[in-house]
Amino acid sequence: MQNYYDDENINSTNFGWGDAAPLEKEILSQQDLDLLITTPFTYNQSLCIIEPAEHVGHNTIGEPVRASINVAWLAQRIADCDSIVFPLWKSGLMDRKKLSHVLTSSLAIIFEGGHSTVRKSESFAGTKCSHADLLDLSEELILSRRLRSAPSIFICLGHQLAAQAHIRLIKKAVQDILENIDETLINQPNSSEALQQVCNRIKSLGTKLRIVKDGNIIATGWDHPEFAVGINEVPEAGHCEIVHYEKKDSHPDPELAELLTTQAITAEEYDGVIEESISYEKDLNIVMFHTDEVNEEAILFANWAYRSLYQALLPARNELVISQLSWLFNLPSSIEILCSTTAEGKLCTEVAATCINYRDYDTRQTRRSFTCQFHPELRDDLREFKKSGIPSFEDLKKDDGIRLLIRILHDSLME
Repeated sequence: MQNYYDDENINSTNFGWGDAAPLEKEILSQQDLDLLITTPFTYNQSLCIIEPAEHVGHNTIGEPVRASINVAWLAQRIADCDSIVFPLWKSGLMDRKKLSHVLTSSLAIIFEGGHSTVRKSESFAGTKCSHADLLDLSEELILSRRLRSAPSIFICLGHQLAAQAHIRLIKKAVQDILENIDETLINQPNSSEALQQVCNRIKSLGTKLRIVKDGNIIATGWDHPEFAVGINEVPEAGHCEIVHYEKKDSHPDPELAELLTTQAITAEEYDGVIEESISYEKDLNIVMFHTDEVNEEAILFANWAYRSLYQALLPARNELVISQLSWLFNLPSSIEILCSTTAEGKLCTEVAATCINYRDYDTRQTRRSFTCQFHPELRDDLREFKKSGIPSFEDLKKDDGIRLLIRILHDSLME
């Protein structure tokens, strides 16, 4: 095989996924997946990159951008780490059990962006992986973060799918508890009553919480299709500055005050790499490439609901872990809004990134996964490295987004 790491070929534009290192491992079929699963060392030591669409959008010069290519180059260039891409848009989910095993047994999962919109399921038409399929996979990855499992980093469209998955999981948890808790905790009526009270509070607020943008109510309640993700007031493509999250505007729902307090408590409990970067580095800029955004009310609600469930499940844990409700212990314990973005001094995206926390009931240790609306793997020109040329190591060190991506990967892999 020709060596693509030498100086003559490192900026070649004549190859893509499936052709040569570091882009040689592409899983296109069930046969490919079956072969991969027979070589655990291959995926145990690699990043697994999920592609929900063939590209994440078109840049300013009209090129479709396949951002997974940049992730593979960065992983190889910085960490000497291999990558495996799963282009679900042309392979479908394949065998879900085998796919999930490979993903969660890898070093880390990168759930890439895409040009489709989660607000319109029909925008996924023409691919072999529907909006519903991707939501199911997102839920599965959110529930998979256990001891020694791979952390997930959801980017752009992945970030939005994760937000929708959080709301779906909370709804499922509430319904499952209300339908089965009396029978499951027949000998613990107090714990049963406490869980039902928590679930009724979550359901009550979930069905009436309003999503407000620029003073206009765009959605009411968790059954609204745009409760978790709505259209951004101003589409972002290019550089934006990331800043600490802070809610300044008033809101018509008085319950939001409690959700904001819960967000502040979560933020105090965990020190995050993104917050530290914002605090200690001046003018931290990243690349945005999107028209939709995750709604802050939905994530504030999800954090409050996750924390409420975590605390309410704890007293009856011994009985619940051997029941049909045992899956509830795989839910996150909280989710924190890490940062927002501004451009020219104006707030653009309130939920620019989140940290999904999993506090272990036994060890009290916390593991994390991350989501981000921005594309940390893209540079200012929004181009694939194979077209723009591979940046020097010095240039990579100066890029705020790439530094953030590597720090997030490093921190989550060390847990």
